[in-house]
Amino acid sequence: MTAADFVPAGATMDKLRKASLACTGCELYKGTTQTVFSKGPVGARLVFVGEQPGDIEDRRGEPFVGPAGKLLDKAVAEVGIDPAVIYTTNAVKHFKFRSAGEGKRRIHQTPDASDVSACRPWLVAEFELLSPDVVVALGATAGRALFGPSFRVTQSRGVLMPWPASAHDSAAFAHDGDDGDRESAFAMATLHPSAILRADDRDVAYAGFVADLEVAAAVLSG
Repeated sequence: MTAADFVPAGATMDKLRKASLACTGCELYKGTTQTVFSKGPVGARLVFVGEQPGDIEDRRGEPFVGPAGKLLDKAVAEVGIDPAVIYTTNAVKHFKFRSAGEGKRRIHQTPDASDVSACRPWLVAEFELLSPDVVVALGATAGRALFGPSFRVTQSRGVLMPWPASAHDSAAFAHDGDDGDRESAFAMATLHPSAILRADDRDVAYAGFVADLEVAAAVLSG
């Protein structure tokens, strides 16, 4: 079973969000608080795709509201991108974790390829409704989800690529029979904000992150 069994055909974004709450298409729903779907308008010009919700996101039901989200918000403001034009989602909609013991902290675990594959129908359904100017993959998991298993963020970060022509299984992310609104769209990848928080030199890592987002900002202002 995958999320495909729970994605309603021809649904609006609101209906997708509601339907996702009942998703049991993989094992990750067990022990979590809720599905964490997305935030932002369907008409967003910029789409951020992250890895998965964290502990705080799982409890609050909204992506990027923890420390990594605050850092992302800071960088977005620094490069002058209007938050109102941003749609934020994750490649995996449930929090994957291991428990440090009963009643103790839940520790993040990186989703594997099977987790991403099981959840992919939700991401595909989202992109059937979205028509952004730029899609930004945040981190390795999101990069592989969008561009294929061989994609390496460290080798391609900050580089604009055509969307969806360069994407793995790109047809899945294009509007059926209508690619015209995608001809001028771009995709790029950068670090996940949480990687910056773990970096030995946060200032250097953050500066590189901001430089990457400036590339996306230039597209939006061009």
